[in-house]
Amino acid sequence: MSRRTNDVDGSGTRSPSAGVRALGTAGLAVTAAGLLGNGLAYLAPVLAARQLDSAELSALATTLGLIAIASVPGFGLQLAVAVHHARHGPTPTRRAALLTAALCASALVLATPLLVKGLRLPVEVLLLSAVTTAAIVLSCRTLGELQGGQRFVRLAIAMGLLAAGRYGGVLVGLLLDAGLTGSLLLGAGTAALTPVGLAALARSAAPRTPSTAPPLDAGQILTGCAAMLAMLVVSYVDLFLARQLLPVDDSGGYAVGTVLTKGALWAPQVATVLALPRLARDDRFSRAVALAVTAGCGVLLILGSTFAGTLAFQLAGGPDYTHLGPLAPLFAAVGALWAVVFVLLNAAVATGVRWPAAPLWVGSVLLATVVLWTAPRTIAGLLWPTLGAAVVITLVMTLRTWRSTPARADPRVPAPRRASAGS
Repeated sequence: MSRRTNDVDGSGTRSPSAGVRALGTAGLAVTAAGLLGNGLAYLAPVLAARQLDSAELSALATTLGLIAIASVPGFGLQLAVAVHHARHGPTPTRRAALLTAALCASALVLATPLLVKGLRLPVEVLLLSAVTTAAIVLSCRTLGELQGGQRFVRLAIAMGLLAAGRYGGVLVGLLLDAGLTGSLLLGAGTAALTPVGLAALARSAAPRTPSTAPPLDAGQILTGCAAMLAMLVVSYVDLFLARQLLPVDDSGGYAVGTVLTKGALWAPQVATVLALPRLARDDRFSRAVALAVTAGCGVLLILGSTFAGTLAFQLAGGPDYTHLGPLAPLFAAVGALWAVVFVLLNAAVATGVRWPAAPLWVGSVLLATVVLWTAPRTIAGLLWPTLGAAVVITLVMTLRTWRSTPARADPRVPAPRRASAGS
């Protein structure tokens, strides 16, 4: 019997086994793209440490961090576009993307006098950062369209291209010994080309039928941006508090521990990426599967860090931090809980829950208040309140998810055509 006969029934519909294989391929592709992006982000400062002096290295690290923060609205845009596309079908989003990119870049340009003084960064570096930020935000529009249309293999390709455009020029500049400004100039150039390539990739996957979907409004974009910003804040607030409250050595040790936290947070991200289009249609089974996969991954990481905590700290920070090995399961547990919160946050945005990020904002403020009031002077003294906050926020998000009434798609709009996960 031929493969086609096995995969397609007499009506031309793909069999369940073919759908599972396509979803598995999509998952592997998205995971590989995520690893590529994280790898390039890690390689940039590692290579810079060998090519730049201390002052330029600090400036580059600060600039990359500034770009990451300024680009957060882009990933909020991606979330909003993906949800809207999954719920209503393709709709023009170019104007919304251009406006979001312009606002993000303009914010950096307007803040240049303050940043030059406060962060001691050259003006040209900040202007190049604005160009890179605008390119990343524009690229996120395409990521949202591909994700919402369940074109996951193309989404993985787009994620890889964005990572290459975002960091490739900087890495080439460092290898060519172009210095801080030269490397960022090359980085801005490759980043600026990325939206063009991604738009062509999306056009080749888009249906040729005219769009009848309602337009994407500013409120949806603001909701997505607020959600992504809240996730960033809640997962970094303890690191900022550590720098303020802990002694220098302990602050450094806590920073190494948060590498484990971020690993546990982003390792199962592929489950959320694949589930989001179905979450937008209130597919509770997909939500349960995404939560189960995410929680299962977290449990495995916690168990692994329990038995190999010393090794984990050695890999993350070197032999100077191996004495913190017993705390590895706690750092991993915080990240695992944030990963579950990330799934629930995406589900809340996808189903139109009112103020989806409110528990994260409230939890961040309460954690900062408690920690500043108690003023812990040890790593464990800060880590335990952080773990408690993660537990409480996870429980609140879980209860609200199961009690909330999701928003429904406009019945006047026809259901979007299901796309193959492997296209």
